Amino acid sequence: MHMVMSESELKEEVIKALKDVYDPEIPVDVYELGLIYEIKIFPINNIYILMTLTSPSCPSAGTIPAEIEAKVRAIEGVNDVSVELTFDPPYSTEMMSEVAKLELGFM
Repeated sequence: MHMVMSESELKEEVIKALKDVYDPEIPVDVYELGLIYEIKIFPINNIYILMTLTSPSCPSAGTIPAEIEAKVRAIEGVNDVSVELTFDPPYSTEMMSEVAKLELGFM
C-alpha cells in the first residue's frame, strides 16, 4: 500500500535525501552548502530541483545532479524527478547555511 504524503512531508523527504549528497571537495552536503535553489513538487509527486554548483568548471558537475536525481527518485512515492542546473545567480559562500559556515570556519 502506498503511503500518501502531503507536499510538505514529501519536501522534507527530498531535503533529507539531498543532505546525503556531498560536494566531493567540501565536507558539507549540497543542501547546507546552498546549492539547491528551488524544490518544487508538481502533481502527482513529480519533483523539480533547481540547483547550482560551487563553480561551472567543477569536476563533479556531471556526478552531483545525477546523484541527487537517483537519491530523490529512491524516495517512496516519488513519480518523476528533474534536476536543472543553473549558474544564474552564480554561487557564493553567502548562500551557505550557518551549519555549513561553521563547519568550514566561515564564522
